[in-house]
Amino acid sequence: MAKTKQMPLGTFMKKFSTEAQCVEYMAALRWQGGFVCPKCGHTHAYRLSSGLYQCAQCRRQTSVTAGTVLHGSHVRLTKWFLAFYWVCFDKRGISAVQLTSQIGVSYKTAWYMLKRIRMAMGQRDRSHKLSGTIVFDGAYFGGPTSGQKRGRGTKKAKVLIALSLDGQGHPAYLKMQVTKNIKQASVKKFAQSCFADDCVIRSDGYGSYVSALREYTHQHSTFDPESGMLHWLHIIVSNAKAFILGTYHGLPQQNLQSYLDEFCFRFSRRSFGDALLQRLAVAISSPLPACSKG
Repeated sequence: MAKTKQMPLGTFMKKFSTEAQCVEYMAALRWQGGFVCPKCGHTHAYRLSSGLYQCAQCRRQTSVTAGTVLHGSHVRLTKWFLAFYWVCFDKRGISAVQLTSQIGVSYKTAWYMLKRIRMAMGQRDRSHKLSGTIVFDGAYFGGPTSGQKRGRGTKKAKVLIALSLDGQGHPAYLKMQVTKNIKQASVKKFAQSCFADDCVIRSDGYGSYVSALREYTHQHSTFDPESGMLHWLHIIVSNAKAFILGTYHGLPQQNLQSYLDEFCFRFSRRSFGDALLQRLAVAISSPLPACSKG
């Protein structure tokens, strides 16, 4: 993954050193057109000393984090923003152990915070569909499996991967989804959730890909390692494995999707520089669908 230009810590602290600064920033992102009361729809509110916003009409009090991944959290926003900073600007990613020492919370709290941040990253990316030219394939994550099947019959975690390319054929936007298998139904479901209707898909000629992607413009051929057809995907898979192993020291399947969500979010915004923090804050401040809350 390309190195993201890091915002100087001093610059960050000037902007987000107080709870009031963090509340104001989150409010500006959440209510970009101005405050709207979730109960009565009124557009005027008073900010209380507690940081809550009280509707001037029905007097309902609303937090800037209500309904978001931060809903119900007792961690101060200043610590949340420090977590955002380290997640964005440590090119290796940051583990719960490292975050514990960086922001002064318990391991349990650091783990909870990182889980919520990755949830917001995944939720944000799920709303985006890939368009243009897309390269597509499956990959396998996990440790060595001596004496077991290899390739598409392996018991390792199976992951469907799609990468959109820009006009110069360079990587643009990335999707990675853990899947039970790579049969036709699974591939078709992934495509319907991730691909725009007018895209062009390139893949090898694996049977389930051909049948599942027949509704799209699908360019496929027998895989030739010399052709360079899946060159970028192979590099990205290698980088993703190194990212997860290097930071989290393992590939536990129950957490794999969460780690992949972080990798994809950061990869797709690798050229954003300082703006990466703002993009993460946007994802964090967006209310989650009711089924995602908890």
